[in-house]
Amino acid sequence: MEVRKLSISWQFLIVLVLILQILSALDFDPYRVLGVSRTASQADIKKAYKKLAREWHPDKNKDPGAEDKFIQISKAYEILSNEEKRSNYDQYGDAGENQGYQKQQQQREYRFRHFHENFYFDESFFHFPFNSERRDSIDEKYLLHFSHYVNEVVPDSFKKPYLIKITSDWCFSCIHIEPVWKEVVQELEELGVGIGVVHAGYERRLAHHLGAHSTPSILGIINGKISFFHNAVVRENLRQFVESLLPGNLVEKVTNKNYVRFLSGWQQENKPHVLLFDQTPIVPLLYKLTAFAYKDYLSFGYVYVGLRGTEEMTRRYNINIYAPTLLVFKEHINKPADVIQARGMKKQIIDDFITQNKYLLAARLTSQKLFHEFCPVKRSHRQRKYCVVLLTAETTKLSKPFEAFLSFALANTQDTVRFVHVYSNRQQEFADTLLPDSEAFQGKSAVSILERRNTAGRVVYKTLEDPWIGSESDKFILLGYLDQLRKDPALLSSEAVLPDLTDELAPVFLLRWFYSASNYISDCWDSIFHNNWREMMPLLSLIFSALFILFGTVIVQAFSDSNDERESSPPEKEEAQEKTGKTEPSFTKENSSKIPKKGFVEVTELTDVTYTSNLVRLRPGHMNVVLILSNSTKTSLLQKFALEVYTFTGSSCLHFSFLSLDKHREWLEYLLEFAQDAAPIPNQYDKHFMERDYTGYVLALNGHKKYFCLFKPQKTVEEEEAIGSCSDVDSSLYLGESRGKPSCGLGSRPIKGKLSKLSLWMERLLEGSLQRFYIPSWPELD
Repeated sequence: MEVRKLSISWQFLIVLVLILQILSALDFDPYRVLGVSRTASQADIKKAYKKLAREWHPDKNKDPGAEDKFIQISKAYEILSNEEKRSNYDQYGDAGENQGYQKQQQQREYRFRHFHENFYFDESFFHFPFNSERRDSIDEKYLLHFSHYVNEVVPDSFKKPYLIKITSDWCFSCIHIEPVWKEVVQELEELGVGIGVVHAGYERRLAHHLGAHSTPSILGIINGKISFFHNAVVRENLRQFVESLLPGNLVEKVTNKNYVRFLSGWQQENKPHVLLFDQTPIVPLLYKLTAFAYKDYLSFGYVYVGLRGTEEMTRRYNINIYAPTLLVFKEHINKPADVIQARGMKKQIIDDFITQNKYLLAARLTSQKLFHEFCPVKRSHRQRKYCVVLLTAETTKLSKPFEAFLSFALANTQDTVRFVHVYSNRQQEFADTLLPDSEAFQGKSAVSILERRNTAGRVVYKTLEDPWIGSESDKFILLGYLDQLRKDPALLSSEAVLPDLTDELAPVFLLRWFYSASNYISDCWDSIFHNNWREMMPLLSLIFSALFILFGTVIVQAFSDSNDERESSPPEKEEAQEKTGKTEPSFTKENSSKIPKKGFVEVTELTDVTYTSNLVRLRPGHMNVVLILSNSTKTSLLQKFALEVYTFTGSSCLHFSFLSLDKHREWLEYLLEFAQDAAPIPNQYDKHFMERDYTGYVLALNGHKKYFCLFKPQKTVEEEEAIGSCSDVDSSLYLGESRGKPSCGLGSRPIKGKLSKLSLWMERLLEGSLQRFYIPSWPELD
């Protein structure tokens, strides 16, 4: 029963959807939406669409129904601007390409999408303009795939910039920008800008590679570098974005002051120079794009004829200031080699003009790449190309041999012959291969005719027997050889393998390194803050984590090293007193500021129970000051110890303990082995070994860094004499002065006198000026 109710519900839902589809189809009339008649022309339809699009654009119209109205306007224009869809709508009332059962069956697998598990629906059924198949075919023309992008777009971006749009299905914003995109594409493509469209749903790999994580996105590519567009999608912004992609030094502004220098640069740059005369103060985008496409072959300049200071040039070259004029100059700056003038210059016209004037009349071979272009390898008998090479010395001014060679090249321009020259001092190996071993050519110019046979450098050539001085007889001989080559190619009887030419115009190593480093830094900056910042997040996270760990370790180390000095640094007055020789400590404001918090000194016994907490695991920067005593001297030494260290109990990094010599002599002896200079240990076979007196010794133990400082009681003159009378006793034993004769045992000297200078030692401890004795590890306290 429940299954039957569910089936009835599904049937009702399907019927309801069918009714809504029919009503929506009957209600939507593209002619009525745009307000045009059925016989309206394309111009009227486009005019009506632009008017309504500006009026109902959601960014300008805040009406709640503006977005739906704009979608209807875009849909209506999409149908009526396409003649095929318009014809389908006029005949069937539907602009879709699904008339006929057979076509509908063929497109079924593309038009249906899976919904939930067992329910499918047709997107075209609802007439929503989101599916890419329903869009205008303008995007299909520019669709990019990953392989096409890598193999064609990226290499081509070194000749022209590319403007690429990232789109997807079910994207409202993509529909909003579509009219502007169409208009901009039509304009920029005519100027020479490459256009591309990437569907993020079908080309996710390419979209991820470009760094586009949202749709719609617009980006530009130039020289293989990706830049994202971040402004409002309007015509002027997109045009300025494309212009900003181009390098800023493509076109030089030329006036009367610098035009001679600009045109005279052909000899150094080895390029023809192009000048555009126009009335607009800003360089046209078409001219910039042309300059970028041919930047390796020509230098470009721009003359604004409306600016004062250009009259001399316009008068000298007879320029019509009312129409754009393009001039190309080669070796002669007094007269242009070619001129073109037109009110509406198109890209094709400019490209043809530039292609015909890419090279100088007698260009200099400055690299192997240029040699391949001027003198290509012979492919067949009909494709023979001969190169007439002038080997001459480099001069600042044009020499007579070169001027004569140039005039000969100008008078004998042929498709099969190219005239070039080489500076023999810059290309020494190349020149030595073509010149005969004769003293007649030393320091003089020579002319060779050659033909390349393969890319490995093999050539056949003929060098004129006499040096080239540019006389009429030299020209006559050269002309005779060229005429004879048309009939008998065997005239080139000599063979050789030419070495590769060195690149004369290549920047030095440091300059190349600087340019590469600056480009890399610029790419990283753009990647982090503008383009693929999501892809850079793992790297940034790793870098910041490493920096945090590094600086955290340094800071902790600095605090642990200087904790004692910061908390107990001596005052200036006390240092002055120490320099003057005062032995008693004096406490100034800094010491008085560390008033003991308690009225007594807390001294704990260092036993096997408290050993770990009071020493082994003592916090970094903390020290335990341990007094060594015996059972017989415990009371008197503790009283004196408390009096001496009482003024230092205000420091939180100091702890005070005592150690029983009777219980832990071996532990103390082990530590003192690491301080042999300060407290030498006697041999264990000495008969007085167990009689050594360590009472009154004080150890400052740093548990974290495993070192200690040692305080040893001072001896008086009487004690030294007593020590001298006992030759078998170690010199470091503390001897008392007896009432009778001196003895080797303990005397009756007051025990408290052993710690008389402990306060001064504590001062030096806090200064960090005491000697430190390091140990590998703390021994166990038995």
